[in-house]
Amino acid sequence: MKESVGTTGLILNESLLWEKGKKGRCGFSLPRRDVESCPLDQELTGKGPDFPDLSEVDVVRHYTRLSQWNFGVDTGMYPLGSCTMKYSPKTNGRQASLPGFATAHPLLPASLSQGALKMMFELEQYLAEITGMDATTLQPAAGAHGELTGILLIYAFHKKKGAQRSKIIVPDTAHGTNPASVALCGYRPVLVRSNKQGILSVEAVAEVMDEDTAGIMVTNPNTLGLFEENSQKIAEIVHAKGGLVYCDGANMNAVMGIVQMGKIGVDVMHLNLHKTFSTPHGGGGPGSGPVCVKSELEPFLPVPRVIEENGRYVLAEDYPESVGKVAAFHGSFGVMIKAYSYIRTMGPKNLKKASQLAVLNANYIKERLKGTLHLAYDRPCMHECVFSDEHQKAGKVTTLDMAKRLMDYGFHPPTVYFPLVVDGAIMVEPTETESKEEIDQFIEAFKAIVNEARQDPDRLHDAPKRCKVKRLDEVAAARKPCLAG
Repeated sequence: MKESVGTTGLILNESLLWEKGKKGRCGFSLPRRDVESCPLDQELTGKGPDFPDLSEVDVVRHYTRLSQWNFGVDTGMYPLGSCTMKYSPKTNGRQASLPGFATAHPLLPASLSQGALKMMFELEQYLAEITGMDATTLQPAAGAHGELTGILLIYAFHKKKGAQRSKIIVPDTAHGTNPASVALCGYRPVLVRSNKQGILSVEAVAEVMDEDTAGIMVTNPNTLGLFEENSQKIAEIVHAKGGLVYCDGANMNAVMGIVQMGKIGVDVMHLNLHKTFSTPHGGGGPGSGPVCVKSELEPFLPVPRVIEENGRYVLAEDYPESVGKVAAFHGSFGVMIKAYSYIRTMGPKNLKKASQLAVLNANYIKERLKGTLHLAYDRPCMHECVFSDEHQKAGKVTTLDMAKRLMDYGFHPPTVYFPLVVDGAIMVEPTETESKEEIDQFIEAFKAIVNEARQDPDRLHDAPKRCKVKRLDEVAAARKPCLAG
């Protein structure tokens, strides 16, 4: 391959501030005080104050050097499957930092919050339209929290009917938080395995669906990066027995503007604003997991709800069947603003195009690498493709070895060992924001690594070699975690 993007460079070591500090150094001047000085209470701290004395240059260089250790979507390609780590346009961050939004207090009365309430109201409408649903709540703070809220809505629905149920179907290709959310709400998760094509079969669902099953949680597209083609028929089976269909919308980046889940039988779904709609996930801030529902579940949505009343926006709480509050105040407000800005700047045409490009990029990687890495399911994928280390096992090179070596080439590793249905899984999601040139470099890096695995497998066992931190003992970290800080 051509010259690698990975290099050692001037990445400097950095000691703790307490080790850098020297008595008498000062990085700022305090204004003359107009009150008497008061020492810190040693009874509260347990000892005297332990603050290092630092000059201004000490502080600036310390945090600048630490920032150089970071890797994020503004640095390079971040191909984490099922996480949608795409580049976030800076205009969306600018809108979130506008003083009227950034300094608004959540306890302000509605009369002083019309702009914020209007933004929330319209965002709810946009998300409902995009998903083909009827109503939305913005309260949930992240994807798993959205799942929890969605299952609470299903619980409330069956409770109102006076026929509470005990089980929920969860496929083996669902996100890992799905069975946890089911159990947390008092249901028993019922596992259904995917078929040879990597999707749910109608027969498998029909076999386990009964009158004691509250519904099914389907991740669509699923964690293999495949669209659940039988969704509509499966929904008919579930509905015929009085159950509801939950869609995990974390992978909406593959079908945004293309598939309206509400029209293929979905009753409730969550979205990850911090994945599909621009934060992005892992960007150093909170997530947001709005839940969209069909009309029969709308009465149970969390309160307060933003409604339009005589040309003004108000917070309404008069919903006696609501599951109540699921988050403080109104949810992750800053993330909502970025998502709102993203939707408004993209428009319907470009939201659809974003998904089309995400799918194109993933299929391009799949086709370019399927002769190099073992491809678990050789069929058109959606936003991500799943390989494995099957071809490298003979040389005792593992998925982890290749992922660590990829760091030496300047790329963040993809998701590894997930989904569990593929042994030694390597899950790659390029997203729509990566150019062909960047993706080609990623592909050539992986091909070079596989070539190294054939010719000199020992070279991969202690990778990475160029990074600031070398191979860590992950087994020891998992079995004997240091939680002292």
